[in-house]
Amino acid sequence: MCNDYRLNVDLDTIASDFSDLKVKIDFPEGVPNVQPRDDIKITDVAPIVRAGHAPGTAELVQRRWSWPGPTGKPVYNFRSEGRAFGEHRCLIVADGFYEFTTPEPEAGAPKKKLKDKWLFTMRGQRWFCIAGIYRAHPEVGEAFTMLTTEPGPDVAPYHGRQIVVLPPDDWTRWLDPAVPAGDVLRALPAGSFEVTRVR
Repeated sequence: MCNDYRLNVDLDTIASDFSDLKVKIDFPEGVPNVQPRDDIKITDVAPIVRAGHAPGTAELVQRRWSWPGPTGKPVYNFRSEGRAFGEHRCLIVADGFYEFTTPEPEAGAPKKKLKDKWLFTMRGQRWFCIAGIYRAHPEVGEAFTMLTTEPGPDVAPYHGRQIVVLPPDDWTRWLDPAVPAGDVLRALPAGSFEVTRVR
């Protein structure tokens, strides 16, 4: 399950692409310093977009990825099936995400210690949004988690679940609590992702 993702897109590009969807991005906490990162890990702080207070607006803020669960383990992925998510929806900005697989043993070669690392990027898009939710937690403040679903054909060979990647047409729909979650949260069809082994 996704525990590492990438963001190498600048804020101007993000704001411009939302503008193409007739959405004005506001920065209620000031314009954040978003540095390009090849690896955003659990508990890191990263940008999310949530619904704004006025029609046609959204807010970009930085929040921690994951909150502590009841056992203390981080809640960084959250199963979407059967849940309504009527409030606190957000979009997690990314241009790639990673999955990891156990390497196939090669005859006569020593066993590899590190898993193979696969980068998934969205075909034909510079960047994309992952469906998420955010909530306040007494220990860490406001934090976000990624929503997951059954894997689509591009991800299934690598993992038994996948995060929900939304095409641009669904970004504003996900931020609208009146839109049923089940109408938006689904795996994308075959050929939606380009997959590259990076380790």
